[in-house]
Amino acid sequence: MKTKDCVAYFKKIHEEIHLNSAKLVELDQAFGDGDLGISMDQGFLAIYQFSQICDEEDFGKYFLQVSKVFNESAPSSLGTIISFGFMGMAKSMKGITDAKLSDFQIALKKGLENIKEKTNSKVGDKTIIDSLEPAIDAFADANDKVDALNNAFIASEKGMTNTSDLIAVHGRASYHKEKTLGHIDGGAYVSHVIFKALCND
Repeated sequence: MKTKDCVAYFKKIHEEIHLNSAKLVELDQAFGDGDLGISMDQGFLAIYQFSQICDEEDFGKYFLQVSKVFNESAPSSLGTIISFGFMGMAKSMKGITDAKLSDFQIALKKGLENIKEKTNSKVGDKTIIDSLEPAIDAFADANDKVDALNNAFIASEKGMTNTSDLIAVHGRASYHKEKTLGHIDGGAYVSHVIFKALCND
């Protein structure tokens, strides 16, 4: 896979995020400022547009630029968190111009590790990680792309759904403590939407 092949994936992700932007706003309004759908829509549109014009062939340099574009275009805490993920992927894929499934399996793990390190978050904290980590683990355990994406999608959905049973411990939602029970975490929902888009490849 070449960097130019990412255009189609970013297009699918943005389209799915855009379709779910109203739902993201609704989820965020419960305990946040309600702009999650807008910021995610802006962020993924920006990296889709960037991917269309970018000529960088080194995946490391490519994802580093994607990280910067997303961080600048999605002005929210989740925008910064997802940028950490792209940054971790960039470090893992430095020098790679023709990526294999195994390269992405390693890169996604490194992206997740960077998010967890920078945010001091873990599964059970009611964040994007509750959907992202099981999805990436499922992706890493597969032997071909179709199974990897399908398994990641299923795992992301389960992880996202499980956040309704958790109490938020980070961000503005943490001030509401037990009131966050019964509510899906917006970040986990974003992760699920991303893997839903990729699963439709």
